[in-house]
Amino acid sequence: VQLQAFGGGLVQAGGSLSVSCRVSGLIVANLCVGWFRQAPGMEREFVAAITWDSGDTLDTDSLKDRFAIARDSAKKTVYLQMNSLKEDDTAVYYCAARYNFAKTGYAYWGQGTLVTVSS
Repeated sequence: VQLQAFGGGLVQAGGSLSVSCRVSGLIVANLCVGWFRQAPGMEREFVAAITWDSGDTLDTDSLKDRFAIARDSAKKTVYLQMNSLKEDDTAVYYCAARYNFAKTGYAYWGQGTLVTVSS
């Protein structure tokens, strides 16, 4: 599986941004695509994940009221919609994939896209 994340940029605090992840390669029913982020000086953290077939999602409790993951199977793209952005959301956002639904153990990674939230 290959992944390409794009759509990052500069946004003001309180604004919204959607980042995208284009998926290619071996896409099967039990494929799970997740979003992670890594802020400067911090460890990478799980944000959300979605299953390719059913669209079931795994979310992070502290983010689920502002962030939403979705996928468009026809476009082979997974989206992360981010609302009410805060400066603390500044990070490189990565999409990743694994087979079977989980928050950890992702084997395939995209290159990341930088989201910067300004005050």
